[in-house]
Amino acid sequence: MSSLGLQGKSAIVTGGASGIGGAITRLFVARGARVVVVDLQQEAGEALARELGESVVFRHGDVSDRAVADLAVTTAVEHFGKLDVLVNNASVSRQKPFEEQTDDDWDLAMNTSLYATRNFMLAALPELKRTGNASVVNFGSGAGLDGQPNQASYAATKEAIRGLSRVVANEWAPHNIRVNVVCPMALTAGVAQWAEARPEQYAQSAAKVPLGRFGDPDRDVAPIVAFLASDDAQYMTGQTVMADGGAIKLR
Repeated sequence: MSSLGLQGKSAIVTGGASGIGGAITRLFVARGARVVVVDLQQEAGEALARELGESVVFRHGDVSDRAVADLAVTTAVEHFGKLDVLVNNASVSRQKPFEEQTDDDWDLAMNTSLYATRNFMLAALPELKRTGNASVVNFGSGAGLDGQPNQASYAATKEAIRGLSRVVANEWAPHNIRVNVVCPMALTAGVAQWAEARPEQYAQSAAKVPLGRFGDPDRDVAPIVAFLASDDAQYMTGQTVMADGGAIKLR
């Protein structure tokens, strides 16, 4: 079996009930992993757990709550015996011009993205150390790299996650814990809503993708996350991977 497989690995995927997170959960299970899915979407999470059987345990909760992070780690250990992979995918934000974004808008973006990523990483650390060959995949965004209008709070928190990931990649390397970032451009339900609300901005973003389309969560994004979680990526840490059809090329 290729090491791109995830056979025997135990993972947590936040926001893992639908969209990109759901695609990651399904592919992880298909490649042999067992997954704790954390999501506020209870109906979707329970349906996914029924679909995928004993390989998935769903936990309903707000990722901005540190207790939910602790519960996810405890669940992984109790059900699967260990924790090998953490995927911090969940994030919520509101799209408004910078001067219109309120403290509540900033709190929402920071709490569900940056602070949730921090809390899950801290909660997972003791178990990732015990594994001795672990992977953390965090999510950034081209919105921060490209400075997309109306995305101030979202872009700021995503760039903060990239900085945090680089620091922690250095600090956790002696424990053989790899930390990488994926920046996706995928046609999710949220992107579809954005396209409807701001069609000109959506058209501009789509037009600059060299591969000519927004990505598919199942075919284009989840396999990159699975690679970073696999042993084939064992010499890769502190990196940002653009899953965006070539829209942004890092130097």
